[in-house]
Amino acid sequence: MPRAENVFRFLRDYQIPFTCYFHPEGKTIEEAKQWWKDDGSIHCKNLFFRNHKGNRHYLVCFHCEHDLDIHDLEARLKLSLQAKGLPSCGKLSFASAERMLRYLDLEPGSVSPFGLINDTDHHVHLFLDHHLQKAETLSFHPNDCRATVVIARQDFERYLSIVGNTYEYLPLYDEP
Repeated sequence: MPRAENVFRFLRDYQIPFTCYFHPEGKTIEEAKQWWKDDGSIHCKNLFFRNHKGNRHYLVCFHCEHDLDIHDLEARLKLSLQAKGLPSCGKLSFASAERMLRYLDLEPGSVSPFGLINDTDHHVHLFLDHHLQKAETLSFHPNDCRATVVIARQDFERYLSIVGNTYEYLPLYDEP
């Protein structure tokens, strides 16, 4: 598990507390659910997108029990980016496995914000659903879908400030 070991080393080097447990492979949320512990954390779904030109990439994280409508997501991200004077994301599509490897050094099924450790050019922008701001703890794959890292939200935000990629919280879906 070299990718996971890189995450653990990074977190330890920066004295960011976390816990981890190992389990059989779970490349999808449905597969992984059977292995997750009832630890009180919000398990996150992580999707990696590219814009229509292929020159911008976005990692989107939200509660695993929700789904996203890609057209609605495009509109929400466009508003947020333009409000900051940034170029619109335009039409979104899922980034290819090649792009995932190039920008995050990850493989499909193992995408997580911990992949930002590998994005030394800070190319990828992270969008987090605003509901995650209320969570005490979050859980993600440590860049390997055979383990789960549980981390306090404040410690996760500290990780984000250290890794240096841009990120923001915003509403990614409407509550039913």
